Amino acid sequence: MADKTRKSRTEIANKDAAKPENQDVKLTNQGQKASLEDHTTGNAGETHQNAGGTHPPMTAQTGAIISDDENSLRAGRRGPTLLEDHLLIEKIQHFDHERIPERIVHARGFGAHGYFKLATPLKGISRAAIFNEVGVEVPVFVRFSTVAGNEGSTDMARDVRGFAVKFYTKEGNWDLVGNNIPVFFIQDAIKFPDLVHAVKQEPDRGFPQAASAHDSFWDFASLMPEATHMLMWAMSDRAIPRSLRMIEGFGVHTYRLINEEGKATFVKFHWRPKLGMQSVVWDEALKISGADPDFHRRDLWNAIAEGNFPEWEFCVQLFDEDFANKFDFDVLDATKLIPEEILPLKVVGTMVLNRNVDNFFAETEQSAFCVRNIVPGVDFSNDPLLQGRIFSYLDTQITRLGGPNFNQIPVNAPKCPVMHMQRDGHMQMSLQKGRVNYSPSSLQADSPRPDPTKGLVSYAEPMQGSKMKIRSETFADHFSQAYQFFYSQTETEQNHIISAFIFELSKVETKAVRERMVGQLANVDSKIATRVAAGLGMQGAIEPQPTTVKVRTDLKPSPALSILGKAKKTFEGRKVGCLIADGSDAGVVQSLRSAAKKANADFAVVAPKVGGAVGGDGKVIEADMQLAGAASVLFDAVYVAVSDQGAKTLAKEAAAVGWVHDAFAHCKVIGATAGAKPLLDAAGVVADAGVVVGGDANAFLSTAANGRIWDREPKVKTTY
Repeated sequence: MADKTRKSRTEIANKDAAKPENQDVKLTNQGQKASLEDHTTGNAGETHQNAGGTHPPMTAQTGAIISDDENSLRAGRRGPTLLEDHLLIEKIQHFDHERIPERIVHARGFGAHGYFKLATPLKGISRAAIFNEVGVEVPVFVRFSTVAGNEGSTDMARDVRGFAVKFYTKEGNWDLVGNNIPVFFIQDAIKFPDLVHAVKQEPDRGFPQAASAHDSFWDFASLMPEATHMLMWAMSDRAIPRSLRMIEGFGVHTYRLINEEGKATFVKFHWRPKLGMQSVVWDEALKISGADPDFHRRDLWNAIAEGNFPEWEFCVQLFDEDFANKFDFDVLDATKLIPEEILPLKVVGTMVLNRNVDNFFAETEQSAFCVRNIVPGVDFSNDPLLQGRIFSYLDTQITRLGGPNFNQIPVNAPKCPVMHMQRDGHMQMSLQKGRVNYSPSSLQADSPRPDPTKGLVSYAEPMQGSKMKIRSETFADHFSQAYQFFYSQTETEQNHIISAFIFELSKVETKAVRERMVGQLANVDSKIATRVAAGLGMQGAIEPQPTTVKVRTDLKPSPALSILGKAKKTFEGRKVGCLIADGSDAGVVQSLRSAAKKANADFAVVAPKVGGAVGGDGKVIEADMQLAGAASVLFDAVYVAVSDQGAKTLAKEAAAVGWVHDAFAHCKVIGATAGAKPLLDAAGVVADAGVVVGGDANAFLSTAANGRIWDREPKVKTTY
């Protein structure tokens, strides 16, 4: 928590309101002050705004010169974003309409139907029925997605995963549009078009696709210190999940809940998977992209089709204005989170996905999520990124789905009465009877009227402050939570983050961009920067980028931020691959299949030929997959069920050697019959705690349930 000398948000707001307009200061997105005449951002000496006349002036589409392209117009430093900011709207609106009909971001997605059931009511906190009707099942539609790639890209790209939930409540649709990472790259929505332009394929060459490892993204990121915390998450294993069933979800922003008396409580929303979290390693992600680019889609579809319905706990962090003022960071800053150790999660219900879509286009592709879709009892905060999203999502859907009536498409249609005066328009599908299409009216007795008692009411938040394009100084610390996140990870996870930075920056052709990004990492921690620089082969001293807000190293680690630190010891929902050849023991295969079923895991037999192999008893053992098309990266653990002769034969087959070698290199548990030794030797397998030899299927799966053998990783990978 903040010490007593730290200024509260209220004190800062009051100070801003009392300050004469001509004495105000401009705060850049780096948290540095400059005079109104000095429009530099202080990023490594780069002049982003044309103070010195070295660049042509930036203008709006009308030709009007723009004075500030970093901050939205808001009422006071921490106040709401104003609709009159026509430059913000012009920029986002043009961005929203750049491509049709594919989504500009989150284009590659996969959806499923299910339900939400409330377990713990929030009476006195929110008047929303969804938070007060215990046991009632509310239908939901969920769409998971990657951000950067187009619709035809691979599931396993290193990327943020969208986690969007549409609740069909009796009070209307509520869309909770979030990600599998609780923070974001930017603080203000005005920078969202720039972020996405930078991470997408470069416009002159049209590549790379679904990848952030290129110059334009890291050029942008290195000039935006506020992105540093998110970069730690994006370079972590959270960005390459094993399954969509095994990701957490977050609402990202701070919202408000409103009770019957109009009292507001701040809230952050969380989803926690029943199966626990799991990720793959980077080399595995690359190979999965080649072996099965639809890996996540297939996994989710098959799980639901087989009756293994994915489940998540729905949790909230609730806090008041006093907590917000005393917390170390600004709760309106989307690049920050509140650690669970400081503010524990409260579980309020469960979401289950139990039905696949009937038609991918009609449901998944035409599903339209809008951040503005809330229900009475839920409200927005003044988070400037959230404020821009409220406009942007609706604007995008109007173009993507052909007009303003997209909510009439079945997947988007509310499951409660809909009555309004909005008429006609492209793709109008409802029969709107009567002569009255305006309000107020007296010609029709059953025309709809506003209901001030049951209707949506915004929190009556007092507002005070001058209109200004400015970033609050409470948003200025860009490095402390990045430091906290890194040192909340296990050593293995820290190594993966370092390795990811090295891989990504190795793809950057511009030396100055690599150096500048390493300089930003030096602001987080010199050890992190040194390790990345060593992996890049950089020579000479590392120069931290200029900043006026130094990293805080006194924040306590948050174990809840680690995947491995809170991993569940289970093999439920995972998959075993069993390699066979002529001469394999059918009894061993059957015992493995039975043990996997008992563990609620999937099981597949892999053979050199899809027709199977002739077992030791002369009977055919049927195969589920052919070796060349069933790389071991598709499985969580593997078993080599071959005879001595079968192993010697497969040892001459590159696909079989690679199958076993990859499993070992990716730190997976490997089970094997005694006769498998020639193949294990050919694949370079060395005995350790994760190599289980013998026919005991239960012992093999018990070891696999403990997770990967991370002690093996330093022996098979030396570059960090």
